[in-house]
Amino acid sequence: MSKFIDKYFYIFSVGPTVLTMFIVFGIPLGFSFYLSLHGWTPTPSLGGGPFVGLQNYIFLLEDSKFIQSTIFTIVYTVVVVSIELLVGLSIALLLNQEVPLIRMARSVLAIPMMVTPIVAALCWKLLLDPQYGFINYLIGQKLGWTGDPFLAPITVAIVNVWQNAPYVGILLLAGLRSLPSDPKEAAAIDGASAWQTFWNITLPGLRPMILVALLLRTIFEFRTFENVYVLTGGGPAGATNVLSIYTYGITFGQLDFTYGAASSWMMLVTVAILCSIPILLFRAMDRGRA
Repeated sequence: MSKFIDKYFYIFSVGPTVLTMFIVFGIPLGFSFYLSLHGWTPTPSLGGGPFVGLQNYIFLLEDSKFIQSTIFTIVYTVVVVSIELLVGLSIALLLNQEVPLIRMARSVLAIPMMVTPIVAALCWKLLLDPQYGFINYLIGQKLGWTGDPFLAPITVAIVNVWQNAPYVGILLLAGLRSLPSDPKEAAAIDGASAWQTFWNITLPGLRPMILVALLLRTIFEFRTFENVYVLTGGGPAGATNVLSIYTYGITFGQLDFTYGAASSWMMLVTVAILCSIPILLFRAMDRGRA
C-alpha cells in the first residue's frame, strides 16, 4: 500500500488542486466559449440561442468601437506597464540602501497596494474634483481631470501607476536582496563604476523578476476595470473606453451575453499574444548572451 501511495503521490497531492481549478476556471471558460459561438435572444434560456459559429468574432472585427478599444487598451497597457517597471525599479534601488528610516519607508510603500481599487479610485475622484478637489486647489486651476478627453487617459494612468508601482518595487526589491554580493565586489575591485555594475551585473540578475513583474502587470493592466469605471466610466467620448469597459457595456448594458463572451475571448487571446512577446524577447536575449 505504501508503495502505491509513493508511486501515485503526485496524483493525490496535485489532483484536488487541479480539480478545483477546473471547476472554478475551466467550466466558466468553457461555457463562455460555448456562448460566444451562439446567437442571443431574450426569449430562450441562457445558452439556448442558435449556433452561429464564428459570426460573433467576425462582427467584433468589423466593429469600429471594438477596434478602437483594442488599440487604446494595448497602447495604454504598454505605456502604463513601462512606467510601472521604471518607477518600481527606481523604488527598489532606493529601498535597497541601508539608510535611516528605510524600514518605515518599506512599510509605507505597501499602503497603496492594500487599498481596494474601488476605494482608491473614489478617493482620487474626490481629490481631482474640478470644483472642490485638493489637486486643483494646489495648482490654482480648475482642470477637468476626468472630463477632458486628453487628460482623462493620463489621469487613469497616474492612478494605476500610483497603486501598482509599489508592487513592482517590492517584487524587484526581493530580487535585489537575493542577488549574491560576490560579483559586485569583484567588479568594484576591477574598478567598475556604479553604472557599469548596475548595467552588467545587477540588471541581468534581476531579469527573471523583471519578467515576472512584466507579465503580471501586463495581464492586470490589460483587463483594468475598477479605476476606469469609477473615474471616467470609459468616457469622456470614449477616451478611456478600455476593452473591459467595452465588454461590460455589451454584456450587462445591452444584455448581449454571447457577443460579450466573444469579446472576452478576444481579450484573452490578445493579452496572451502581448505576454508572449516579452517571453520571446527575453529568451532571445539569453541566447545572445550565451
